Amino acid sequence: MDERKVEVREHLFEDDGRIPNNPALPLLVYPQALAEHDQGPSRAKQLLAGNGWGGSWVNGVFPYHHYHSVSHEVLIVVGGSAEINFGGPDGETVKVEAGDAVVIPAGVGHCREGSGGGFSVVGAYPRGQESYDLRTGEEGERPGVLENIRGVPLPETDPLFGEEGPLLGRWSG
Repeated sequence: MDERKVEVREHLFEDDGRIPNNPALPLLVYPQALAEHDQGPSRAKQLLAGNGWGGSWVNGVFPYHHYHSVSHEVLIVVGGSAEINFGGPDGETVKVEAGDAVVIPAGVGHCREGSGGGFSVVGAYPRGQESYDLRTGEEGERPGVLENIRGVPLPETDPLFGEEGPLLGRWSG
């Protein structure tokens, strides 16, 4: 893969009072980052592991707003397509399809609004962040989650392109 040929779209979300989001780090969308022959679950898991992202799994995206306060997350779409809302109920809906990847900063809400064609993703976390939490914006979660989010270290590598990937420049802290 050649990261110079991949478009990267950024989306920055402010705290909406329920979903904290991450005002310092943008959500990154890599449309059609994987060639068709690289889109299978096992190939995606291999790619992520080779770039230092672990704890991988294959599934979908929950149909309710949630986020992780102790880890960043990458989703690689390996089947079908979906509309995923990022940033909470007032955030932005992004259509994703097989071959797309999304890097979600700690704290950024995500919720599947619809899907088709056998939608599935491979998800993973940066080295050292494989123990993620699942938060839904309940009142009792604050202020602990805000402190957690601020303490999540930046990834050492881009999940798709390793040490030379666009994530490192865009998330320079």
